[in-house]
Amino acid sequence: MDLQKHAQPQDAAPRVTDLRASDADRDRVADILREALAEGRLTADEHAERVEGVLHAKTVGELEVFIRDLPAAHQRPAASAYAPAPPRPAPGAIPAEADANVVAVFSTAMRRGRWRAGRRLHAYAVFGSVEIDLSEAIFEYQQVVIKAVSVFGDVQIRVPENVSLRGTGGGVLGNFEVSPLDSVDSDAPVVYVDGWAVLGNVEARPKRGRRVADILDRVQDKVDRKLRKHLDR
Repeated sequence: MDLQKHAQPQDAAPRVTDLRASDADRDRVADILREALAEGRLTADEHAERVEGVLHAKTVGELEVFIRDLPAAHQRPAASAYAPAPPRPAPGAIPAEADANVVAVFSTAMRRGRWRAGRRLHAYAVFGSVEIDLSEAIFEYQQVVIKAVSVFGDVQIRVPENVSLRGTGGGVLGNFEVSPLDSVDSDAPVVYVDGWAVLGNVEARPKRGRRVADILDRVQDKVDRKLRKHLDR
């Protein structure tokens, strides 16, 4: 019998830095990096490199490495980890007519890549499959409504992980599933998915690792404005 082994004390509780990082932890660090870019503390290349590291970090300690030299990392965190999404558009605020229709009848239809989302999109899958990928879309409006109807079909909707996502609908011998998402950015787009699944499937969820570019573009605009203001002095 190994008496020395049995005499060893029990393992201590894991340190906070050793805990697995959550999506909320990554979002918090990404926000600090974005603010550092806007304030001129990081160059665009440094920001891109650190964000890439944040996406692959596995523990809280690995995340802290990317912000340890930034003042915001040493401030008391805000009480809320997200910003409340704006209220749902009032009836009539968004036209009932769709900017685009994606229809699959005994076929497959998709909308993905770099495209303009508009304010309203209708998706219909009848014995078919529809894929709507907003991860690279251009959001011209903050609020986007997607009407999704599946009859013996399948509608898959993917959104960037830094937008807000809401859903209202149901299934009749089918599945209607929308994974709610709250953005940490109050200016982030909000996607509302409404519809029904009749002996079919409607599913909407974030696409991890993909962030809407328009928010980053607004950050760059903020940096440019500060730079111009500084040069005009």
